[in-house]
Amino acid sequence: MTVTIRPLHPVFVGEVDGIDMRRPLTRDEVAAVEAGMDQYAVLVFHGQDITDEQQTAFSRNFGPLETPGSSSNITKAADRRLGNAEIADISNLDKDNKLLARDARQRMFNLGNQLWHSDSSFKATPAKYSLLSGRQIPSTGGNTEFADMRAAYDALDDATKAEVEDLICEHSLIYSRGLLGFTDLTEEEKAAFKPVLQRLVRTHPVSGRKSLYLSSHIGTIVGWPMPEARAFIRDLVEHATQREFVYSHRWKQYDLVMWDNRQTMHRARRYAETTEVRDMRRTTVAGDAPTVQQQVAA
Repeated sequence: MTVTIRPLHPVFVGEVDGIDMRRPLTRDEVAAVEAGMDQYAVLVFHGQDITDEQQTAFSRNFGPLETPGSSSNITKAADRRLGNAEIADISNLDKDNKLLARDARQRMFNLGNQLWHSDSSFKATPAKYSLLSGRQIPSTGGNTEFADMRAAYDALDDATKAEVEDLICEHSLIYSRGLLGFTDLTEEEKAAFKPVLQRLVRTHPVSGRKSLYLSSHIGTIVGWPMPEARAFIRDLVEHATQREFVYSHRWKQYDLVMWDNRQTMHRARRYAETTEVRDMRRTTVAGDAPTVQQQVAA
């Protein structure tokens, strides 16, 4: 079957037809998906009733996968619900498949997903693609919103483009969770979440388009006073998440959405977490290299 992609938004996001993730992809199919990612930055695939193993096999077509671990969350290995080490559990379920309590520490930490962010920007080598599979969907709410950081960059005035061009930011899960008042971290967790450095402006290796590399994980800008840096980053996020740059995905069961973390931000939206199941599973394609040489970040 021929792969086709239909635009879903004026500036990004494509809906893909002609891909069956239950079987191996041909070289041409992989190339078509990669070209679609370069153009649209977010791709939506419907009707993909797949297993965890089929999801990881599909994802590996686009590069090595990250393994969720202590640098990404506070969930201990013994408390993981899923057996596949390459699948991140983006659900509201505990290891026994029961709904997390409202005050569960794991749930409090995961509320950070409702902030605008880019996956793994808190790692020295940040993520390339994320692929999120909707296995069980709540009756209302729980949408995922995406923002096009290329269009946001293009819309900046020339003075701001010049100002942001060479700025370096510190990213950490400590910063994003702190925005929500979640500061109850162990010394081990604080060490695992040590800030890393990332460029504020990235250039796509294929299209050459520039984009803003924003995230709630940003805590400061190197060389700036922290309050000034945070105020400036907040201004940029407000600019970048204007409605004309944002697509909201309303999930259907067995949708899989794939996005380029180098060119987009995203966030989850609220739903009835304590009464309805939202079982989402993410694979993450690792990035190629750091965006900037790492130094000791304070």
